[in-house]
Amino acid sequence: MENRLNLYNTLTKKVETFVPRVDGKVSMYTCGPTVYHFAHIGNLRSYIMEDALEKFLRYLGYDVTRVMNITDVGHLSSDADTGEDKMLKGAKREKKTVLEIADFYTKAFFSDCEKLQIKRPDVVEPATNCIDEFIKVISALLEKGYAYEAGGNIYFDTSKLKEYYVLSNQNEEELAVGVREGVEEDTNKRSKTDFVLWFTKSKFDDQELKWESPWGIGYPGWHIECSCISMKHLGEYLDIHCGGVDNIFPHHTNEIAQSEAFLGHEWCGYWFHVLHLNDSTGKMSKSKGDFLTVSLLEQKGYDPLAYRMFCLQSHYRKPLEFSYPVLDNVAQTYQKLLARIRALPKEGEVDMAAAAPYKEAFIEAVGSDMNTSMGFTVLYDVLKADLNGPTKRWLIGDFDQVLSLNLLAEEETAEVDGELAAWVEERIAARKAAKKAKDFAQADAIRAELLEKGVVIKDTREGTLWELAK
Repeated sequence: MENRLNLYNTLTKKVETFVPRVDGKVSMYTCGPTVYHFAHIGNLRSYIMEDALEKFLRYLGYDVTRVMNITDVGHLSSDADTGEDKMLKGAKREKKTVLEIADFYTKAFFSDCEKLQIKRPDVVEPATNCIDEFIKVISALLEKGYAYEAGGNIYFDTSKLKEYYVLSNQNEEELAVGVREGVEEDTNKRSKTDFVLWFTKSKFDDQELKWESPWGIGYPGWHIECSCISMKHLGEYLDIHCGGVDNIFPHHTNEIAQSEAFLGHEWCGYWFHVLHLNDSTGKMSKSKGDFLTVSLLEQKGYDPLAYRMFCLQSHYRKPLEFSYPVLDNVAQTYQKLLARIRALPKEGEVDMAAAAPYKEAFIEAVGSDMNTSMGFTVLYDVLKADLNGPTKRWLIGDFDQVLSLNLLAEEETAEVDGELAAWVEERIAARKAAKKAKDFAQADAIRAELLEKGVVIKDTREGTLWELAK
């Protein structure tokens, strides 16, 4: 089929025409979440842009198979294979088991994805399901001489590679200890760039999840899981690997090293990386303590799809700075866009000949390295064009296969009894007075009273809004 997508490839450092190994079929892998806490909106920027990429490939007619891992074991607080396990950290924080933490936050992650219209991947595989696959690949790497045992752990030997820094511009002299965070060097390593494939009981004895292995009771390192899960479901060759830009080194670098050492050939053709979401203090991170989540945005009165639109209006390879004033502007723009679309006439026939140039323009725009921002320009061109209402609606629905902003959703208008409306307004006024008097217990009681009557309220910058619970 005709290849209409030009994509920046981190591997080659240039924009290339995307050509899958098998015509018409695309294998795609996404680094999934470490499910020890809620995803913050910085994490979700990557998933939104990866979702748009998958949907654009499907829009072009490709048969896409997308796989995502769930890291529920083995990801330490430093990418240098040191520090406390993130899953164990979450379990201690909430006094639950690691598996309980993983189950809760996996469900929370996909709930956020649903609110953001992020399609669930075709395959979602927790790392704990694949211990046999990890052991198989690690055993093969030992046999081939690409791995060694030291201090009870199994390490990948990066000195056996012709080139290690294939995704980044780093070199060995520039690298302190093979990490991004200031941590002590692991003295078991032969080289500072070597990384752990398997931990045994000789280290991190408080680790809750452990398995039998040829090297003793232990658990896998973080990097091995993505390689094995991808190969398990997508085979020896991968078309596109996705992730945040912070995964380039060392995680994706290590994935390439171990995968190609195991397979004996090039593994993945295209690497798609999304830049950070920043706030005024820098990159958003869970390590800062309080962090922005989809639920928090909802509590402040924002539609999650306004945040999706906020991300899609910026190019994925540019840093994006979050602020509430900017999100306010996008939220207003989104509502105005929906209002314009709902006002379009519905009578008449779709003129496919007239629609064709706009569809072509949309493909040209988004196909230019996933420039969804230019896709919006085409969308507004449609609204301004001399086209009848049904043709505009058809084009908007067509584009929304990629944008996923529910652009053709009809406004929900529930019948509200006048007496009920008056009572609700009176209770909202009483709650406002209670909050002004700092009687927060009374304010909470009024919110609960409204909820009992099926009334949901949201405090926004424009005041308190209410609706009947769906």
